[in-house]
Amino acid sequence: MTRVEASTDTAENSKTTETSDPQPTARRGRSAADASPVEVVIVTGLSGAGRGTAAKVLEDLGYYVADNLPPELIGRMVELGAEAEPPIRKLALVMDVRNRFFTGNLAAVGEHLRAAGVRTRILFLEASDDVLIRRFGFARRRHPLQSESADGTLTAGIAAERRRLDPVKTAADVVIDTTALSIHQLHRKLEEVYGGDAATVLQLTVQSFGFKYGVPLDADMVFDLRFLPNPHWIPELREKTGQDAPVSEYVLSRPGAQDYLDTARHLVDLTTEGYRQEGKRYMTVAVGCTGGKHRSVAMAEALCDALGADDESGVVVRVVHRDLGRE
Repeated sequence: MTRVEASTDTAENSKTTETSDPQPTARRGRSAADASPVEVVIVTGLSGAGRGTAAKVLEDLGYYVADNLPPELIGRMVELGAEAEPPIRKLALVMDVRNRFFTGNLAAVGEHLRAAGVRTRILFLEASDDVLIRRFGFARRRHPLQSESADGTLTAGIAAERRRLDPVKTAADVVIDTTALSIHQLHRKLEEVYGGDAATVLQLTVQSFGFKYGVPLDADMVFDLRFLPNPHWIPELREKTGQDAPVSEYVLSRPGAQDYLDTARHLVDLTTEGYRQEGKRYMTVAVGCTGGKHRSVAMAEALCDALGADDESGVVVRVVHRDLGRE
């Protein structure tokens, strides 16, 4: 795992600062491809085939997702993204027949973007009729073209959409049939195609907190340090925090503390591996004591250091102290 340095969170000033390589900013008036390569994925396909899932996966992979943008505005969207601060270099544009401007001529849009130096790929999602009918039945939704068909049936709506999207499928760079795919399998397949390094990285936050202020609602795992002696009752340690060496040394030298740290690391390692296999890319480990000042802070720092020592694990870990400074 790789550790990312983060600033301390306090009640008055809760913020996290991470180190990253700065990205160049495109100046106004320049084309989207002038500053650095721009990547666009146009997501389209049959209704019910998984466009929504694909959009969520691409968003997790760092793409800015826009839904149902008129094709005529795609080029302008790319330009606006390049001019933003920070620039948007990865765009996923979801297109379907619900868009009144949709003509199916996405191949021409792709060629126009490629001519401007924008790496463009069209993703087409499809599934068999019986699976699409079953999915619409589960969702209890009408097909967007159902009311336009001659008999108003779901089957007719699906058939009309297939005909309308046939030229798009022919022009697509990637076609995925989701008939036999679960959500997790589709997730992994999209990561293989579009993920790159981001597809294998899990963002892990180790967060200290005080139980008297409540357990973090977004915690995936919670460790309770209240079984350790409280440095609060030692006068020379009371005003210090778990980030100070005397407090950290005191907490980690208590009987059971090192075993607890080793066990916590082992459990987190097992869980992160499972999360990655299931396509999950974010995890929060909460470490608590009474007030979130001494024991939890010291243990969270130690756990973050232990987890961050392995650079080959594919996990980026940072530490955040939610309640430090509230007392």
